Amino acid sequence: MNARKISWLALFVALSVVGGMIKVPAPISSVALDSFPALIAAVLLGPAAGAATGAFGHLVSAFLGGFPMGPLHVIIAIEMAAVMWLFGRLYRDGFKRSALLSFILLNGVVAPAPFILFLGVPFYMSAVPGIVIAAALNGIAAVVLLPKMIAIFTKRYGQSHA
Repeated sequence: MNARKISWLALFVALSVVGGMIKVPAPISSVALDSFPALIAAVLLGPAAGAATGAFGHLVSAFLGGFPMGPLHVIIAIEMAAVMWLFGRLYRDGFKRSALLSFILLNGVVAPAPFILFLGVPFYMSAVPGIVIAAALNGIAAVVLLPKMIAIFTKRYGQSHA
């Protein structure tokens, strides 16, 4: 990884931290707009960079919300990394619609499934709507902005990853 890519990765992590402060009303105070920069990073810098940004962004968002789910946030961060990696892979392979839909479904419905084991079905059912809304906002914002970002990166660096 070169210095330019590390600098861009640090910028996206910082943006994810800022997004983590923009909360979506939900029973869990860590539901936020922290995924948006990670989705952008997953496409521009590569799936691994998006995964790292997503995991760290979630942990910071959870920290700012007081770690309401305790150690479950580590599991969620791992799930976020996997979802960001998949989004980046699908989007870069040309499956843009599938990337968005899989992100919303996996992040909003599948990733919270461990809540059922630890906190029960009622908690899961109350948390999912807010998480789905946040996932949709994050995903749509990223998909709308990505074509312009790719054009800028391609013009500046000759490729879509720094």
